[in-house]
Amino acid sequence: MVDVLDPEKLTGVQKTAIFLLTMGEKYTLEVFERMSDDSIGEIGVAMSRIDHITPEMLKAVSLDFVGRFEGETKMIVEGEAFLKKIISGSMDKDKANAVFEDLEKKKQETPFIWSKKVNIGTLASYMEGEHPQTIAMVLAHMPSEVASEILMSVPDDQKGDIALRIARLGTISEDVVREVDRALKYELSDAVGPGGKAGGLQVLVDIINSVDKNTEDAVMEHVEEDSPEMANEIRNLMFVFEDMVNIDDTAMREILKKVEGQQLTYALKTATEEMKDKIFSNLSQRAGDMLKDDLDAMGPIRLTEVEEAQQGIVRAAKELEADGTITLGKGKDDILV
Repeated sequence: MVDVLDPEKLTGVQKTAIFLLTMGEKYTLEVFERMSDDSIGEIGVAMSRIDHITPEMLKAVSLDFVGRFEGETKMIVEGEAFLKKIISGSMDKDKANAVFEDLEKKKQETPFIWSKKVNIGTLASYMEGEHPQTIAMVLAHMPSEVASEILMSVPDDQKGDIALRIARLGTISEDVVREVDRALKYELSDAVGPGGKAGGLQVLVDIINSVDKNTEDAVMEHVEEDSPEMANEIRNLMFVFEDMVNIDDTAMREILKKVEGQQLTYALKTATEEMKDKIFSNLSQRAGDMLKDDLDAMGPIRLTEVEEAQQGIVRAAKELEADGTITLGKGKDDILV
């Protein structure tokens, strides 16, 4: 499987892979000789998924290379063949074979990633008749933004039970997860576009962070009744809009780049003065003045619209964190260091 890389969202591993691919086999062999097997394997996965390097990608990795590869042309590379030569040349046969086997496993598509391309209504309808434990297992392994949409569609009297099952879900064999993934994908094959994780508290928190207020309240009420201690742990792990007051200014500016004007205006409608100060201090004078004018001119709006705007900003922040662009604290007393 070949990755489509966004030059602005390259991870450290992807940047390393691009750099080594451009430097050639001899240089890469010398670098690999000084690295651990785990590091070679991690970088190797990224290298094997690259079949071309654009000038934009090179610029993101190192400005020193921009001059050589400017323009619209691509540098064609044999990523996988290149990798095999390097691995074979840097370790003995048995160790190389073990690394190749590990690479093949890691190259498999992430379970349930296809769910992002399926109509949520279709997916939710199909899962309606499943046992709550099955639903919990599937949601725990789906992208959190998809899982949250499905959890919102579940009847209120079932949301809390499913949430608890997600939080208490133990480690599940990767083979079992992939088998369920294949079966569900096959059943929904008409709705899927082209194209071993466990449950636990953090999985549930990632889902709750993206659901609407009604679903969050239903889940937390059920969890509170069943286990007050767990409910307290969940609250401590949850990252909400007002928690952003504790992140550093660099991270806040990155978040604001992804936020639309109206979304920010709505989100600040019920924000604390401290949160408003945090936002305004990270906007230009002109943008800040425009935002203040919009807030002054805005009449009454529905609370649900405010909550949706705030959740949208939180989702943007968490996407940046997932990309490695910023780091968010997990609790209200945590700050970026």
